[in-house]
Amino acid sequence: MHTWVPALLAVAAAALIASGTVLRQRASLKNGTITAGWWVGAGIAVLGFGLQAWALGLGSILLVQPLIVLAVLFALPLEARIDHQRPSRADWTWGAILVGSVVLFLIVARPVPTERRPSNELLAATATALVVGLILLVVFAERCRTDHKRALLYGIAAGALFGVAAPLIKAVSFQFIHRREVVLMRPDVYLLVIVIALAIVAQQRAFGAGDIQTSFPAMNVMEPAMSMLLGVVLLGETIQVGVGTAIFLVLVMLVAMIAVAKLAQHSAIHGDLRPRIGETTTADL
Repeated sequence: MHTWVPALLAVAAAALIASGTVLRQRASLKNGTITAGWWVGAGIAVLGFGLQAWALGLGSILLVQPLIVLAVLFALPLEARIDHQRPSRADWTWGAILVGSVVLFLIVARPVPTERRPSNELLAATATALVVGLILLVVFAERCRTDHKRALLYGIAAGALFGVAAPLIKAVSFQFIHRREVVLMRPDVYLLVIVIALAIVAQQRAFGAGDIQTSFPAMNVMEPAMSMLLGVVLLGETIQVGVGTAIFLVLVMLVAMIAVAKLAQHSAIHGDLRPRIGETTTADL
């Protein structure tokens, strides 16, 4: 399998995920409840999720997940078009830094899928332990008195849960592609459903916390960081480079994560300035 196939699928998934996220953000009420428009965005995001699953089934997590973070970049022109505005120079600058960092990482690292598959027990135990820890984080978030801390914790939990979903998606997708008849017999299928459901709930609670400038960047940084870490630890994915090059690649990905956080923060600030459904502005009074 050529690496460009999962790469193209990942880019297409990023575009759909960006579109779905923008629509869901616009349709989310301040208290975190959802409207009819939210379901449209959710449907588009599900299509993107399907392409991401396909890409993970064919390629490496270290290839797919860096491309998925480009969803933040795809959201820029979409939001600008809806608002009849143009992205700022800073947005395009950080966008160029993000694209350059991702391309540089993939060119130098040249990740390839691994044939190693963790046992059902190891995958389930690791994912369950992480999910329990993240649920405790959500419980702690509910007790926070400030919107900033609550939004930060919800954002971290949502992003990390989506990151935990990545190796589960890869495992399920691999089975669906190669051994479809045994997919429903594997526990990771049902664990994946639970993880995705919890991630969506945490994401929606993060949106409802109000301080989206804090929660949105946290989500977008935690997802690739967690998924790539689990790809290395659980699946044994590696890149055939020396120590010096490996350090350089870590720095490149740190720059990419900073760019993701900056773009997400700018998007969140613009979104927070827009009136949400059910809210009134001075012009409406």
